[in-house]
Amino acid sequence: MAKAKKTIPEKEKLPVAKTVKEFTFFDDVYEVVRKIPKGRVTSYGAIASYVGTRLSARMVGWAMNAAGNAKPKVPAQRVVNRNGMLSGKHHFTGTSMEDLLKKDGVKVKDDTVQDFKKIFWDPAIELAL
Repeated sequence: MAKAKKTIPEKEKLPVAKTVKEFTFFDDVYEVVRKIPKGRVTSYGAIASYVGTRLSARMVGWAMNAAGNAKPKVPAQRVVNRNGMLSGKHHFTGTSMEDLLKKDGVKVKDDTVQDFKKIFWDPAIELAL
C-alpha cells in the first residue's frame, strides 16, 4: 500500500526571496563593500562580523559571487580570504580579480595580496560610530 503524499497548505509555505534585492543580508554586505577604498582590501570574515553574523563568512562569499548584477556596482575584488588570498578569483569574468586589484593599486603575487596586514580595511574600525 503506497503512502499518500503530504502536501503543505499554501498558507504554511514560507516566502522565498526571488531576487538578490529581496535578500537583505546581501544588501548589507554590498553596502559595506562599497565603502572599501581603492588600494585597500578586507576579508569575508571581517564583513560577516561587522554585519552581525560573525560565523557567516561563507555567506559573504555567496554575496560576492552574486555581486556582478548588483546596482550600484560592488567592488567585489576588494574582498579576499583571511590570509589575503584571492579565493574568489574563479568567479570573475572578463577582467580578472587580480587585474582589478592592481588597477586599485593593490600588489598581488601568486594570487595573494602583498602587505595584506598593512592595507587591511577592518569595517569594525573604519565604520565605527
